[in-house]
Amino acid sequence: MEPKYKRVLLKISGEALAGETKFGIDNAMVNKIAREVARVHELGVEVGIVVGGGNFWRGRTTTNMDQATADYMGMLATVMNSLALQEAFLAIGVKARVQTAIEMTEIAEPYARRRAISELEHKDIVIFGGGTGSPFFSTDTAAALRAAEIGADIILLAKNIDAVYSADPKENPDAIKYDTLSHRDLVERDLKVMDQTAATLCRDNNIAIHVFAISEDGNVLRAVQGERIGTFIS
Repeated sequence: MEPKYKRVLLKISGEALAGETKFGIDNAMVNKIAREVARVHELGVEVGIVVGGGNFWRGRTTTNMDQATADYMGMLATVMNSLALQEAFLAIGVKARVQTAIEMTEIAEPYARRRAISELEHKDIVIFGGGTGSPFFSTDTAAALRAAEIGADIILLAKNIDAVYSADPKENPDAIKYDTLSHRDLVERDLKVMDQTAATLCRDNNIAIHVFAISEDGNVLRAVQGERIGTFIS
């Protein structure tokens, strides 16, 4: 099956990289994700990635720290995850580059929109680290922002849960699973799949979102081919 999209922005949670260990980086999981994305890349799809940092740092749960400082620490966590993903891609022969919103030129390129687009056009995978570069914004917002900037056709929201539900299915067995939603639903119902700033940015820029489980083999490829797994938001 041919890919449905030419350019995608894949958002991966930091927790997904931790696998069953729940903290830090699980090499097996990182390598699995790299292989999954490589299958998409081989079809000629241009792939940008934003990765979270929750496997190292949950800054919004701190109580005795300035919020801006906590958020900057979270940005550094995303860079560590970005470098781990880059190495996993390079190990299987896939070209990948890390661009960071906060300059750290010894280990990555500083983010530049036109350079990112050029690298995508040359079939490099571009991993965007450091969130938006500003505190008080989540990596969900970074994903929405980068998707808008690079002209991505869709955000692939790869999560530990398989779809969007009306409530947490682990806590409420009667939670309703949604196959499709509108951007308006996402914002007005506050469904927690992404924060309100990110959801509003996607709505205002008409960026579709596909939510699915990262743990199931082949799901990234299925999403790129347009299969209706998980929840589709448009």
